[in-house]
Amino acid sequence: MQQSEQFSRFDESQSISFLEAKEAVAKILQQHLEASQNRNHKVLQQERPEQIAESLQLKKYFNSGFKNLSQLKHFVSNYLKHTNRLNNPRYMGHQVAVPQELSGIPDWIHGTVNNPSSLYEMGPAGATLEAFMINWMLSKLDWFKGTDLYDFSAQKKNGSGLLTHGGSVANLTALSAARAAIAPEAWTEGNPADLVVMGPATVHYSIARALSIMGLGKNAFIPIGVDKNEVILTEQLEQVYQSIKSQNKRVMAVVANACATSTGLFDPLDEMAAFCKKHNLWFHVDGAHGAVALLSKTEKRKVYGIEKADSIIWDAHKMLQVPALCTAVLFKNQIHQWNNFRQKGSYVFHENEVIGMDSMPYTVECTKSALGTKLFWSFALKGEKAMTQFVENSFKQARDLYQYLNSSQDFYCPYPPQSNILCFQFKPNQLSDQNQLALRYKLIESGTFYITSCEILGKRYLRTVLMNPQTNQEDFQALAETITSLGNEILSK
Repeated sequence: MQQSEQFSRFDESQSISFLEAKEAVAKILQQHLEASQNRNHKVLQQERPEQIAESLQLKKYFNSGFKNLSQLKHFVSNYLKHTNRLNNPRYMGHQVAVPQELSGIPDWIHGTVNNPSSLYEMGPAGATLEAFMINWMLSKLDWFKGTDLYDFSAQKKNGSGLLTHGGSVANLTALSAARAAIAPEAWTEGNPADLVVMGPATVHYSIARALSIMGLGKNAFIPIGVDKNEVILTEQLEQVYQSIKSQNKRVMAVVANACATSTGLFDPLDEMAAFCKKHNLWFHVDGAHGAVALLSKTEKRKVYGIEKADSIIWDAHKMLQVPALCTAVLFKNQIHQWNNFRQKGSYVFHENEVIGMDSMPYTVECTKSALGTKLFWSFALKGEKAMTQFVENSFKQARDLYQYLNSSQDFYCPYPPQSNILCFQFKPNQLSDQNQLALRYKLIESGTFYITSCEILGKRYLRTVLMNPQTNQEDFQALAETITSLGNEILSK
């Protein structure tokens, strides 16, 4: 058979056109959104993976492909049946954005043109949007010294930053820069044996993971004590620091939570910044969730002092309504970004002047998707003012839920919320930690609500993250009633 004849037969088998597939999938997604927004529809209906695989006919489509539009529609429809419906107002689960209805379009565009944004010449539009959004983020910290967000040149005394696929990569990037600042020889000679990192005992697990990946080992993290709500006790900083020095070790960085993943509470950043300035230490703020307070005049006080950090990470796929993943890692001093990774690759790193901006020399990732497009699009759908209102409303939702639950003697809330995260217990004097966790599983198995759980100083709590702007007081009442019913069932056994 001639090669041209083979290609001809292959082309004939592809009977699904771009436009008809687009229209069919759009209609299915619209129906999915409408059903998800219906409070009578289950948030999550879990089945075993074998059942899902059979429903999706994975073997058939893997071997033979989609033969027609009907098969493609069958797959998409069944795929959506087995998803967690974040658009349901009773989704109050993990710190994952509830996307706006049109949020998926940038992923569709990128999936069609496949322009990586880490090299400007490979994705000029995406790289430009990333630089624009980084300038905007820097401006919120007063780290942008240009006169216009269109100024993409390396301004003197300007901050810098880039977008990564998630907070774990961002924290790794920031800590790597901290190492480069205190031990520039580490890139070629390996880690000095005397480097450690200080921070609250409740830092995100990605900090310890980053230290292990960097070869420092998780034991290089020196925990600082926390109070009953897991907020750092800043009065312990000096004592721990002096103990570290007495062991002839050096502090590579001090890490702060803004806010803590479990509780949503903020460390006192200004106090920590003053300590770091006193001892000339790198100050890193994990603002993956809470840096978004910078948008609001009323909430900004919670991150007072954040602008004094040396590095910050900020997840857009949490509180900026951006589909996962999209995280910024920001540096107050641009030199720290430039000096982070010391490497050469003649096929991507050029010594001569190039048009635009390349982020590849400064990232863990060699290839990354058009993250700036996703972030920009999230704002462009309704504007910056609407995004600020969304953030403020999410924080208010947590306060409203706190007030509602706290008014009942059956519920215990350990603290007033500072963000959109709230932890609580149902009848803590009667239900054990194991019972609290069992209650959570009963709740999500019912499909009526989706919440999470965490431990605070070894005690088990139910945990809500208010991400959906449609969630209201009626949902809070229904949540309390459902938990009460399920919790009493556990007590009756």
